[in-house]
Parts: sequence; C-alpha cells; structure tokens
Amino acid sequence: MAMQRLVLTDADSGIHLNPGELGPSNSPSLPGTSNWSIRWRTLRGGTSEGVDVVELDNGPLSLAILPTRGMGIWKGRYHELPLEWKSPVERPVHPAFVNQLDRGGIGWLHGFNELLCRCGLAFMGPPGDDQGEKLTLHGRIANLPAHRVEVCIDTDGPGALEVTGVIDECSMFGPRWRLTSTIRLEAGANRCSIVDEITNLGGQPAELSLLYHINIGRPFLEPLASYALPSLEVAPRDATAAKGIDQHTVYDPPVAGFAEQAYFHTPLGGTDGWSTALLTNATQQAGFAVHFQTRQLPAFCVWKNTGAEADGYVTGLEPGINFPNFRGYERQQGRLPKIQPGQTYRTELALEVANTRDSVQKIQDRIHQLQGTTAPIIHRQPVARLSAAGT
Repeated sequence: MAMQRLVLTDADSGIHLNPGELGPSNSPSLPGTSNWSIRWRTLRGGTSEGVDVVELDNGPLSLAILPTRGMGIWKGRYHELPLEWKSPVERPVHPAFVNQLDRGGIGWLHGFNELLCRCGLAFMGPPGDDQGEKLTLHGRIANLPAHRVEVCIDTDGPGALEVTGVIDECSMFGPRWRLTSTIRLEAGANRCSIVDEITNLGGQPAELSLLYHINIGRPFLEPLASYALPSLEVAPRDATAAKGIDQHTVYDPPVAGFAEQAYFHTPLGGTDGWSTALLTNATQQAGFAVHFQTRQLPAFCVWKNTGAEADGYVTGLEPGINFPNFRGYERQQGRLPKIQPGQTYRTELALEVANTRDSVQKIQDRIHQLQGTTAPIIHRQPVARLSAAGT
C-alpha cells in the first residue's frame, strides 16, 4: 500500500505535535474524494484539560477519536446525522480526573460519554472482590492514554484515513497488556473499521476481558425505535430486564427514573463469522449498525437506558469477548480466554451509518439472512450460564 505516515505522539522519542491538520493542500490526494482532512488538537479547560483529539473526516463521515481516553471514539457525523449521545458528562474527561474507586467502585462513570469506549482488559463488569483483588467498574483501558499515536493516509485503491494508538495497561505483580488499535475510514464511505490487537507482554498466561461499549442516542434512538440482531438465544440480565422481555427490541420515550435493562445475546454469524446488530429509528429511515467478528467477539449485550434526556437517553450495542458480569462469574463459565506470554488476541468490528430507507433495508436483509428460518430462543428469566442473576 502507498502510505504517508505521521507520528503525532511518541513518549519514548519525546514527540508530540499539536495542533495540526493534513488535507488536500499539503498531502497526497485520495482517489475517492477531494473533501477530506485529518486534524488533531488538545482540549483546554475544566476536566477536559489535556485531552488529545484526532478527527478523521472522509467527506461524508467524520469521527473524533480520543487517544487520551483509551482510543475511544467521542462522537461523529454522517452527512446531517450526529453520531453521539447526550451524556450527563458533557465533555471528554481527562483520566487524571476519574477516580475509579469513587461511589463504591463505579467512578468509571465520571468519564463516560463516548460513542465507543472499551471495557477491560484485565477485568470488566461490576465492581467487587475477586480472589482478594478489588475490581472497579469496567476496568482501566478506557482511562489510559496512548503513548504512541500515528496517522496514515493510504492512497491505494479508493484511499483511506487511519489513526493508530498504542496503549499499555500494565502493573507490577499484575498483568501486562498492550492494545494497538487502528481506526480506518475509506474515502467517501459510510462506515469505519476498527482492528484491535491485544498482546500479553507479561511472562505468565493472563485472563482477558473485553467489551465494546457502543452508545447511541438521537436521532437513531427515539420512541418506537428498534434493534435487530441475529441470535441463537437471548436472555434478560436480571429481574428488571425480565419485566421488559416481551418488548425487548423496541424502545420507549424518555422516562425519568427508568431502571436500565440489559439483554444478553448469543449472536449468529455467517460462514465468515461476521454478524450485524442494527438500531433503526421509528420511521426506518436512519440506522446505526455494528458489524463484528463472532469468532473473536462471541458475546453481545444490548443495554437499554431510556431515562430522562438530562440523565442520558441512550442505548448500547455491545459486542464482547465475554458478557459484562463479574469477572469471577465469567471465569466459572469459561468465557475468559487465557492469553499466553507474547500471544496477541485480535478483534475486528465496523460501524456503519444508513440515512435512507433503502440503505436501512439492505442491512435488515443481511440480518434476516443470518437469522435464517429458526427463531431465537427467548428466555423470559435470567439464565444461569449467561447471567449471575440466573443462579
């Protein structure tokens, strides 16, 4: 591939470029579009002080990536459609201002406002004590900064823009993980791809946990919006979710004090292993899809949080290596892969936006094809092998 690369940050070499921009005026042309850019800057003020942002814009689609926050995706745009949710945490929060021990171990929520953030890597799920180790909500990776960030312009074929970040989640007398994440936008496309490589840098095998918390609000989420996902089975996470099982694919209007509901799916993939989850608005004219490789991400959680707008009206489409249960429970169920020293675990997923009825229908047809003629098993109560509430 013909590539132009630029290192924005390298802690080992003392490199940090800020702010800056690449585009048609100072870089090679992209075959697929003349309207593109890569911009980077550092936020100033409040709890956003020091947060680096890298924005990839391929013309119709733009995404703001946060190397300071675990290579999460803050927000984006596709033509006129905003890709985000209105979190009570209005701006990106520097990890220095997130005490994960707060509120009984759920301080992770102090920084939670991204379109996509990762949960893991040594653990994720609820806080608690696991064999003498105190775990906090959803792990550390979303609150760790990249020590190396590189952008790339690929001029082969249709052309593409990329950003790659390298993050270490390491501890003395604990696991040593390295996440290398690449986010890629092809020129003029309505989707982005995400490839993560997670390497065990330690000298002993280590359990890996990972979930992609992909959070979507309006205009995709609204009263009578719905989601679809080809599944072998689906079960409510707990008794609260069980109350909504009959309407689990449909969303309500915002309701103050709504108690979150989560549904655990065993997804079906095609012969190539790929599957698709889709959120569509009430008129079926706007859709947000998550494509994911089930051989790498065999668990899927749908999180429904249709509380008041001011409290975060949002839903999550969340592929993972394992379900967001307590780590000790997931270990008992055999869902925590042990990664050998020097071994790398690779995950692949893509986000796609549809802004017409026809493009939404095309994704729905793909989901129907994957589901086939066999309907999923719908469990009306939590199931022990999927959720700790079922035990």
